[in-house]
Amino acid sequence: MNQSLSRIADRELLDAYSETVTAVAEQVSPSVVKIEVQGPEPTTQGPGPGRGPRRPPGPATGSGSGFVMTPDGYVLTNSHVVSGAKRISAIFQDGQRVPAHLVGDDPETDIALLRIDAPNLVALSFADSSALRVGQLAIAVGNPYGFDCTVTAGVVSALGRSLRTKTGHLVDDVIQTDTALNPGNSGGPLVDSRGRVIGVNTAMILPAQGICFAIAANTAGFVMGKLIHEGRIRRSYLGVAGQNVPLHRRVVRFHGLPTESAVFVVTVEPDSPAFRAGLLAGDLIVAYGDKPIAGIDDLHRMLTEEQAGVGAPMTILRDLKKQTLQVEPTLRK
Repeated sequence: MNQSLSRIADRELLDAYSETVTAVAEQVSPSVVKIEVQGPEPTTQGPGPGRGPRRPPGPATGSGSGFVMTPDGYVLTNSHVVSGAKRISAIFQDGQRVPAHLVGDDPETDIALLRIDAPNLVALSFADSSALRVGQLAIAVGNPYGFDCTVTAGVVSALGRSLRTKTGHLVDDVIQTDTALNPGNSGGPLVDSRGRVIGVNTAMILPAQGICFAIAANTAGFVMGKLIHEGRIRRSYLGVAGQNVPLHRRVVRFHGLPTESAVFVVTVEPDSPAFRAGLLAGDLIVAYGDKPIAGIDDLHRMLTEEQAGVGAPMTILRDLKKQTLQVEPTLRK
């Protein structure tokens, strides 16, 4: 009897899981588009020692994924998907193809914003990625290898990762997931069990299985807002690579900190503003100016274009002792 009840319970759990993934897929898929790009004509090579065969003339092509974020046609994708593109098209689940215009992109977060003109657009919404928990359901919808509207499911494997993109930029506060991603998934949405965007899928580790990454929704939303209003993002530069870490409650109470997390400094670039201020690897950044810093997103929001050349106090914990450094960010070129 107990085994019979156990099997029934297992079927009910599976049904609940399946129903959740199915409902999310049906909700999200109409908002996901295949991004096709045409770049500049590739360089051809003639015959000769060490040279390959001559390639046929014509524009280089590539593809990825994207998703509609506003009813008036703003579409998010990855910067590396549309980088260098001369022509961009967005293709919907029903086969509708529309031209897409690049509004702006931010290689440092691998986020790009497109604009399309199409009727009856279904927009997705962002979740608060700072509230994510390791182990929660994560669902990806995209176009891997050209297979339109492919749905994969997994969990959030880790939070606060750092990821170096193909352009050499280090992206912080990245979501790690075991949700299967493949070439062509880049730029598609990673969503929660309610169909809200928790991240923008960006990369996988090719030799590994079940190690994939997405740019957190809070970062993507911030970048999207700046690109809509200004068309670009210019940031102040500190020269720090870090990751989010929790603080022990005793440390929080002892120093009277307003948050229970901080930015752990992984590396400090030589001759950078952070280096000149005396910041060291292993320090914990807990405040910048008069604002508490609970994570990488907070620090990114503080380092605006207006902060360049303006000195500000940075509060850190070093060996669990509170210190204040004076730092003057510069404008990243």
